[in-house]
Amino acid sequence: MKKGIILMLVLCCTIPKGTGQAFEDTKRKAEQGDADAQLKLGLIYDIGEVTLKDDKQALYWYKKSAEQGKAAAQLMLGVMYYNGEGTLKDDKQAVYWYQKSAEQGYADAQFNLGLMYAIGEGTLKDDKQAFYWYQKSAEQGKAAAQFNLGLMYAKGEGTVKDVKQAFYWYQKSAEQGDAAAQFSLGRMYYLGEGTLEDYKQAFYWYQKSAEQGDAGAQYMLGLMYHEGQGTLKDFKRAFYWCQKSAEQGDAEAQYSLGRIYYDGKGTLKDYKQAAYWIRKAYNSGGEEVAKKAKEFWDEHELWRYSEAE
Repeated sequence: MKKGIILMLVLCCTIPKGTGQAFEDTKRKAEQGDADAQLKLGLIYDIGEVTLKDDKQALYWYKKSAEQGKAAAQLMLGVMYYNGEGTLKDDKQAVYWYQKSAEQGYADAQFNLGLMYAIGEGTLKDDKQAFYWYQKSAEQGKAAAQFNLGLMYAKGEGTVKDVKQAFYWYQKSAEQGDAAAQFSLGRMYYLGEGTLEDYKQAFYWYQKSAEQGDAGAQYMLGLMYHEGQGTLKDFKRAFYWCQKSAEQGDAEAQYSLGRIYYDGKGTLKDYKQAAYWIRKAYNSGGEEVAKKAKEFWDEHELWRYSEAE
């Protein structure tokens, strides 16, 4: 999260590219009380490219700028306190500075503040406040806030449950490339929640998410290839995506992969691999997956192919 914020600030600010006159000019202006220069100097010390990285100096100059009301500096100061960089970790101070920045309309600070309220760090857990700040940030186009806002609408946390609004915000976030939002949007199209059921759209968004490494999306993409939902049946692609997901620890994918190896669909039959993945699913899955895995294990006597662990 911090790297993305810094990159954005570096693009917005003119950061000196050498340790010569430009750096000295920025330092002189900062020492004279220029809030913009103080922010730039904080970034210079934080990045450690123009001079040696120094978290304490970064914190010092961010604070100087933040105390003058610079919203970007307030955000960065909050991040430093949250991460414990240049100072002891202090979630209450993080919330304090996030709030200062958020109240000036800074989208990243609004998102961070919403997150602190959602998880109850540095403040009491408050879903209504989390919803409020996520919404503020989402309306400014912050993809992560749009996804979290969609999630709150989907669950009815901090607001009345509204699956159409959940769909709306997932779509906003998904279109910006957020993998979790792409998975959630795919799921809504697949189940027909908040929109009409549409397997082709579900397949499209699951694929987008899967290609970014989302294990749940990889499993669903494999399932859709296997069943021919929203695409032509393709057992080899089903195997490929189930394997991707299973290797990340998705229990449903591990169970499906075990069955694929047993049936030899999309790959060669391999009873040892079938036993391996069914055991994995049993050990890592919840009650429902464990039950299916045990039934399959017993029915096909997979203990005969299982290697000692």
